[in-house]
Amino acid sequence: MRWENLSEQTAGPSGPARTAALFGTDVVSRTINSPEFRGVTFHEVRARSIVNRVPGASRMPFEWTVNPYRGCTHACVYCFARRTHSYLDLDTGLGFDSQIVVKVNAPDLLRRELSGRRWRGDHIAMGTNVDCYQRAEGRYRLMPGIIEALRDHANPFSILTKGTLILRDLDLLRAAAEVTDVGISMSVGFLDRELWRTVEPGTPSPERRLDTVRTLTEHGIGCGVLMAPVIPFLGDHPDQLRATVRAIAAAGASSVTPLVLHLRPGAREWFMAWLAEHHPHLVQRYERLYAGGAYAPKWYQRRITRQVHDLATEYGIGPNGAASHRRIPAQRTPAAPEAPTQLTLL
Repeated sequence: MRWENLSEQTAGPSGPARTAALFGTDVVSRTINSPEFRGVTFHEVRARSIVNRVPGASRMPFEWTVNPYRGCTHACVYCFARRTHSYLDLDTGLGFDSQIVVKVNAPDLLRRELSGRRWRGDHIAMGTNVDCYQRAEGRYRLMPGIIEALRDHANPFSILTKGTLILRDLDLLRAAAEVTDVGISMSVGFLDRELWRTVEPGTPSPERRLDTVRTLTEHGIGCGVLMAPVIPFLGDHPDQLRATVRAIAAAGASSVTPLVLHLRPGAREWFMAWLAEHHPHLVQRYERLYAGGAYAPKWYQRRITRQVHDLATEYGIGPNGAASHRRIPAQRTPAAPEAPTQLTLL
């Protein structure tokens, strides 16, 4: 990182600016003078813990997570994690997209927590709150140290991302897969470029994400696709679903799992404001569809799931439950030099 291109957000009498009141700990706030981060402020913190237990009432199929960032420059208008910014007295709209909390000590802290007597080596999920391969990762490079810590402790983990930057860590992922279970999933909910540009403006295009799936697969790394979100009335037409599943299959994905858009508090308000601006004729339909809460009705979810699973079968990829994680195939060293190399799916 070229620190000479950074400027402090506020001046301090003895070095970098610190705003302890905001997060309850020392914070260094920086802006980066480059086009890709224009308008973005990074709040560098030294976290007290990094392995987080998922609340028991959560629908998530895992118990532990690691999140090196809070806030996300992907700026997905539907992101359910927006509400977490309010816990820091930050705005859940534009603030979530541009005020990024960076846990700069995440790799060292994770290594220490994995070494603790109480840690049992349970599966750790990443990318389930905000994307660990968002653009900030290109600057702060926290994931290599995190993967190395998990590898060194043979601790199983999974990564869900929209970020093509994961390819930078391909060799580390392969090394981790030699000693533990590793699951990789790419999030691709639709192919519509106009919809992508407005609803996920800070992400790589769906085509680039599928190219990443293809590259991972070509290098022996199994990658599933979380087809999320399926957006009602904008991305759920049968022809759209077919085109998306067909492209996912062509990319060599090991599985496809559909997930219909859900609108939790914080995300709901931001998404509905976006909808009123870009698709005002759909506002009342959404109010009716989501009148029961954050989730679309069960009948609608079942219909989408059935359609996607049928298409997956047609195109030769099996549906996969959200709780399942693929083991990356590791390349085995031959027992003798003259023996042929064989790839083994573990």
